[in-house]
Amino acid sequence: MNGLFDFLTAFGLNLATAIILVRWIYYPRHHSKKYVFTFLSFNAIIFFVLSMMASVDMSIGVGFGLFAIFSVLRYRTNPIPIREMTYLFIIAALPVMNATAATGDHWMELVIANLGVIAILFTLENEWGFAFESSQTITYDRIDLIRPENRGLLIADLEERTGMIIHRLEIGRINLLKDTARIKIIYNDKKQPGSLEIPAASTPPGNKHRLPPTSWERAR
Repeated sequence: MNGLFDFLTAFGLNLATAIILVRWIYYPRHHSKKYVFTFLSFNAIIFFVLSMMASVDMSIGVGFGLFAIFSVLRYRTNPIPIREMTYLFIIAALPVMNATAATGDHWMELVIANLGVIAILFTLENEWGFAFESSQTITYDRIDLIRPENRGLLIADLEERTGMIIHRLEIGRINLLKDTARIKIIYNDKKQPGSLEIPAASTPPGNKHRLPPTSWERAR
């Protein structure tokens, strides 16, 4: 990097992009505190490691080396879901890009690239232009409704039991001995009715920590 100004500017751009991705794109939809810590710490540490390298060629090599080490480790003690793995890859790639190209000749490209990453992830997380579906596989006990002519009754019964709006379903393995069938139901999360929230029972202020009465107290 060319001086302290380039270092501080690149670090601010990198950290601001990471915070926007984690705090305002990832966190509002997933609310996973443990991954927030991982994302931001990975981003900052990788940036500092790469920015300390004097040669741009060496920095790029170290960046690929970090990706190779990460691919070997893969956090095997606690498997990461595919979406979080994608975020972690992007968070780790940002400092490689920002630290190795932070010069006066590339500032405009860096700003555009960071804004492009933010715009792409924001669009994908909000599912603009996409209709994503979810699915669950259940064991169904009314074997008489799996017949083709009873498909409407089958969907109506499943919607009444699960409370979901089902788009379609797929019938899997049928067990005639137990009169059950494995059914995969496909639905859209955004079109489902809201879940009911049951408030916790209120406790009088004076009895917050009061124990149940003993047998002697009940006898009185």
